[in-house]
Amino acid sequence: MYEIAVKRNFIAQHFLIGGDWGNENDSHSHHYQIEVILTGNELDQYGYLVDIVHLDNIMDKIVSRYRDRLLNDFDEFNGLNPSIENFARILCEMIADQIKVSNVLKIKLQIWENLIAWASYTKDMV
Repeated sequence: MYEIAVKRNFIAQHFLIGGDWGNENDSHSHHYQIEVILTGNELDQYGYLVDIVHLDNIMDKIVSRYRDRLLNDFDEFNGLNPSIENFARILCEMIADQIKVSNVLKIKLQIWENLIAWASYTKDMV
């Protein structure tokens, strides 16, 4: 099984909804780190699981969408708590929609909101 991963860092803001989480209910920033991991059994004719430049471009575009913005303002969070769990799923699905190679079997996105707290979401591509 082959895996390839790419990481990005960015700062974004959010506030939690639907409960009493103290300061988390107020708008605040996180220095997010995301890592996307693609998994597959076969390489393409060039010896790649996926072209890393293509994956870099996807990640850059997605990160630039959220960088220095309030997550609560995005349609994808309408009615959702902008937790790292929901953010992980949303980001993973956005990346999966742009990966159009048949040899990628699984995409996993892991997101840290600080040095000790992270969540992940895995999507099967088959």
